[in-house]
Amino acid sequence: MKILAVYPGTFDPIHFGHIDIARRAAALFNELLIAVYDKPLKSLLFSPEVRIALVEEAVANMGFDNIRVIGYSGLTVEFCRKVNAKVMVRGLRVFSDFEHEFRMALANHRLAPEIDIVPLMTSEQHTFLSSTTVREIASLGGDVRSMVPPHVEQVLHRRFAELGEEGGKVVPMTSLRD
Repeated sequence: MKILAVYPGTFDPIHFGHIDIARRAAALFNELLIAVYDKPLKSLLFSPEVRIALVEEAVANMGFDNIRVIGYSGLTVEFCRKVNAKVMVRGLRVFSDFEHEFRMALANHRLAPEIDIVPLMTSEQHTFLSSTTVREIASLGGDVRSMVPPHVEQVLHRRFAELGEEGGKVVPMTSLRD
């Protein structure tokens, strides 16, 4: 029996933590569909088309022929049903992720009990990584080479150069300015 897994996210932008989860999920399942969500309830730095292209380039050199990248809209479980996926992969970084992911898994199970949620713990070196952290560091001119592939770093720097001073308004800031 072939098992199709969906790894959904906004990937704004994709980083090494995402790539770590994708690599490990691709080794576990017959096929992995990285699903890039188009309209989350948060502000995005990149369009869906740019995010899809960044993910495609990031996974192109991973050595797996069982990974596909696609954009989607609407409920993730409905997308999983549409593509006949039986598994949804989610990444867990830190303890605070668990509560959020647990609530989402319960809600998704209520909506689609036939789809299993498989959480994968990120590798230790990526526990601090989030797309928000990457965007903020890049927006402040920081070095993100250890966090994202080179093509993502270039696109981030180009995007923030386009935004200029407006970049700080697009990226929600935490405390990295201190």
